[in-house]
Amino acid sequence: MDLSKKTNILESLSDGENTFEIIEFERLEGATDPYMAMGLFFAKEAGLKIRQVRITLNNSSIKTEAGALYYYRGNIQSDSKVGGVGGFIKKGISGALTNESMLKPQYKGTGEIYLEPSFKHYLALELDNDSIIVDKGVFYCCSKGIEIRSSAQKNISSALFGGEGIFQIELRGSGTVILELLVPKSEIEEIEIKRGEELKVDGNFAFARTSGVDFAVTTSDKSLIGSALNGEGLLNTFTGEGTVWLAPTQPIYQSMAVGLMPSNDSMNNTATNKAMSLLGKFLD
Repeated sequence: MDLSKKTNILESLSDGENTFEIIEFERLEGATDPYMAMGLFFAKEAGLKIRQVRITLNNSSIKTEAGALYYYRGNIQSDSKVGGVGGFIKKGISGALTNESMLKPQYKGTGEIYLEPSFKHYLALELDNDSIIVDKGVFYCCSKGIEIRSSAQKNISSALFGGEGIFQIELRGSGTVILELLVPKSEIEEIEIKRGEELKVDGNFAFARTSGVDFAVTTSDKSLIGSALNGEGLLNTFTGEGTVWLAPTQPIYQSMAVGLMPSNDSMNNTATNKAMSLLGKFLD
């Protein structure tokens, strides 16, 4: 079977050694009963399609998220380096702090690697001796030249109210990075911040930022009580210089994924919810 007849290549990038491709299946035709056929029919009508990441190695290597591999063909070996007992302990601690596995499998050789298909979307980025900080669960795969490590929040407000905990994932170096998202590329906004400017977001849909951007949680008013009264509460605030990637429609998809109709409540900031809970206990 030639899958190329059933798929389209949405995006293709090369880091000089590997080729990363985001492919999409036109439609599924394997229904075996009326209920499955009905599901496939509505999926087709809604434009719901399966996507997959394919990586072509040419005597080279790549890294993936743990458990992302679907299958590969060619002369390829898996090499999950941990750096001895000390490295294993260090990665284990980092994984516990970020609530994400820091043991990223590395595959090297020549051939094709296919990662697990899903209905999710993928964003491909090119880093040139740069670094980005991403939310948990967003990293999917990258070039060998990208270092993956944990990054501590720089202030207490972002650690307590930012919604991502004390640590996030930092991707540093040069090469290609693929992120797995709930929203398509067409619904992602890339915002450049200059020194002296602020980007304030009422919600947890800023999923990545360059390392030159600082993240904190601040009040929308001069006081916490004033923020509670104006209805906005706390806001995720980005300053410094660099790029922030936003997925404004992400909260809507998250609400729909659990069978809830989206409303204004679905856009509420995690920071605001936590802060209002603490304020309520204080006032009681």
